[in-house]
Amino acid sequence: MDPDKPVQRKGSFGATMKAVFWSFFGVRKRKDYEHDSANLNPIHVIIAALIGVVLFIGILITVVRFAVSK
Repeated sequence: MDPDKPVQRKGSFGATMKAVFWSFFGVRKRKDYEHDSANLNPIHVIIAALIGVVLFIGILITVVRFAVSK
């Protein structure tokens, strides 16, 4: 392997979303972590994390509005 050549990552966006989803809950298996860290694209991880944060905040706001309205 040529040290000057960048590493080609082959993780799909769906696999990245799955990894980020489970990491939000803190539930990860060691083999999954080792596999993901070698194959996931860092840009996909950032985008997936932002999507996850927006969904999480949206769900929290919806639950709070529902609880306060009753």
